Amino acid sequence: MNKSFIEVDFPVKEVSEESTREKNIRHGHISTLHIWWARRPLASSRASIYAALMPEPRDEEERLKRAHFIANLSKWENSLNKSLIQRAREEILSASNGKPPRVLDPFAGGGAIPLEALRLGCETYASDLNPVAVLILKCTLEYPQKYGRKKVKSNDLFGEKEINPLLEDVKKWGNWVLEEARKEIGQFYPEEKDGSISVGYIWARTVKCQNPACGAEIPLVRQTWLARKDKKKVAYKVIPIGNRVEFEIREGDSIDFDPETGTVSRAKVICPCCGSGLNDKETRKQFQEGKAGQKMIAVVLHHPKRQGKSYRLATEKDLEIFGEAEKHLEKKGQELFDKWGFDPVPDEPLPPKETLGFRVQRYGMLKWGDLFNPRQKLALITFAEKVRQAYRKMLSEGLEEGYAKAVVSYLALGVDRLADFGSVLCVLNVTGGRGVVHKFGRQALPMAWDYIESNPFNPVAAGWPTACEKNEKWIQHASQTAYTPAIVTQSSATSLPYGDNFFDAVITDPPYYDNVPYSYLSDFFYVWLKRTIGDLYPELFATPL
Repeated sequence: MNKSFIEVDFPVKEVSEESTREKNIRHGHISTLHIWWARRPLASSRASIYAALMPEPRDEEERLKRAHFIANLSKWENSLNKSLIQRAREEILSASNGKPPRVLDPFAGGGAIPLEALRLGCETYASDLNPVAVLILKCTLEYPQKYGRKKVKSNDLFGEKEINPLLEDVKKWGNWVLEEARKEIGQFYPEEKDGSISVGYIWARTVKCQNPACGAEIPLVRQTWLARKDKKKVAYKVIPIGNRVEFEIREGDSIDFDPETGTVSRAKVICPCCGSGLNDKETRKQFQEGKAGQKMIAVVLHHPKRQGKSYRLATEKDLEIFGEAEKHLEKKGQELFDKWGFDPVPDEPLPPKETLGFRVQRYGMLKWGDLFNPRQKLALITFAEKVRQAYRKMLSEGLEEGYAKAVVSYLALGVDRLADFGSVLCVLNVTGGRGVVHKFGRQALPMAWDYIESNPFNPVAAGWPTACEKNEKWIQHASQTAYTPAIVTQSSATSLPYGDNFFDAVITDPPYYDNVPYSYLSDFFYVWLKRTIGDLYPELFATPL
């Protein structure tokens, strides 16, 4: 049996460098569509598939040329290089006797490997057992290729032009959802008098000091930085006054304390008022008994006409508005429960305590809905409702069902992004970026003592406009990868619905035992997707978790 090129040679160093560089790509990259844990780099996927499908070199000259070509092919800027990709496709086709090779990834996950097989002209099949992965795969390998490019008559000399209806409709209906949600809940995220918009609200959870002579409400903060950059340093100071705590925002030279020092570390707490402490068991007990609380400390702001962020302390008015949102949640929740027949806020249980990567159950969070504060819950159920309404409106305007389903699937992924950047486990990015660090910085759900509640209407950080922008850039890129969609199925790799010898190659990155708890992690999104588009995918969202 003849060997393939990858069995003889492979430019490991060059492809590794491109795979590392790819982590910094933010526009149109597959990773911006939806988080998937342990996602494979496109560079190594593309290079590996090509090298696996090409025969071994005839001589040293061909080996060197092929290795150089592979290194070039792996570069991100060449992912849509028509002449380069076309050459790779033709060479693969020639090596396969003129017939596109059938390639399967039975552990397709986030879709990097099958996307590159599709880009290289293969007849591509992708499957996964996880329903969240299957939806991501459809939005990666099926919908852009099926609906993203369409030729229409043109008035110019060339007679026709290419448009992207999927891109335009996702943009149009994303804006519709935004404005409908703003009409209903925009008042709970008011602008400042000077036109500044809230990026988010800094909260700290609180426990009660156990010293009988004190009894202070202790804010649990890891550190107190708000901005820690070379040219801008802002922090808030925890100021004990008797048996209560106040805060003060300091900037630059006025920071006369160490912002790295907080009040809590590994669940061990020091009271800033009296200096007595709580051990980790005492801290967890207050959470488990429902005695822990939370306190809004500060508001992070952005002005559309100015660079950078500004900061102010939270006011009574901020708390009053939050209280109004809490009341609206009760009314809205009941209204949607009556309409949908189930709780719009996820009431499904979190995984059992001590599940790999999950620590929040120790602190009284036992349902998926417990990961969100009342205003976050209100925002998410409102956006989910508007996405459902958008689908019905699309049909009433004459859009074909399958196409409307594709459009609304991207909007549902937008709701997932709001959830990802909008829970009580998100923290402020104090060193740069757009302000909010999403919770899945690693493959786990650890506890966060202080958190930032992001504004879903904020156009510059973690809001719906950003989610839509990421979707649009992805569709634009993915639409150019192929004209033929992949075959996406939900199935177990142990019982595939294909006959023997059906595939020319199986190219995959299998899961590593329980290194990543995929099913538990993806339930975070599953419960929201089920509420947003579960009725459109009954085969994927029939089970509770």
